[in-house]
Amino acid sequence: MAPDLELPAWLGRVGVFDLETTGVDVGADRIVTAHVGVLDAKGREIAARSWLADPGIPIPDGAAAVHGITTRHARAEGRPARDVVAEVAGSLRSLFAQGLPVVAYNASYDFSLLAHECARHGVPVLENPGPVIDPLVIDKAVDRYRRGKRTLEVVAEHYGVVLDGAHEASADAIAAGRVAQAIARSFPLAASASELHTQQIGWARSQAESLTEYFIRIGRLEPEDALDGAWPVHEA
Repeated sequence: MAPDLELPAWLGRVGVFDLETTGVDVGADRIVTAHVGVLDAKGREIAARSWLADPGIPIPDGAAAVHGITTRHARAEGRPARDVVAEVAGSLRSLFAQGLPVVAYNASYDFSLLAHECARHGVPVLENPGPVIDPLVIDKAVDRYRRGKRTLEVVAEHYGVVLDGAHEASADAIAAGRVAQAIARSFPLAASASELHTQQIGWARSQAESLTEYFIRIGRLEPEDALDGAWPVHEA
């Protein structure tokens, strides 16, 4: 690591995005809370918007234990799911139209679930969202042999980023953006966000192939199965 690298200009103003949901199935689960913001070069949030949705289905106890939003709370305080989905997609579309990269940790989860929510509610889907910056994919690529978990909490601590209120959409989104900036100060990255986006497509595919081989070896997957390595949106 070379923690004194200069921050690339394209990371001096960056969007951040996170969802908290009813579960981990991108095709079936729903948005509960969302956050979209903008960070400056020092990692300060200079623009932000958060949402609480009534997902239209019960929130499992396990999911509520993670993010703290119960079905009763969402039904009483949340806005209609379609309105939230439309506004989240619109906010991201606006950031991309301005040329801002958007950071999302494990981006293929958030962008894939959002795509399914858009389709579910008749909201225009983000077409080829980008440039997207995924600190999870990048960290695995630039520091491949580091041992340990790669959750946002663990990776944030590794790069000296404070994460208060993990699994709260705004806290996770901001931390992910700061982790992306910390990685860029520690490892040389591509000359542009667009170039890095393209690199991540290949890295994500390779990482999925490697994990597939490992899962087959330990008996968690059948040989004919494979993890979806499409990024930043899983294949339909």
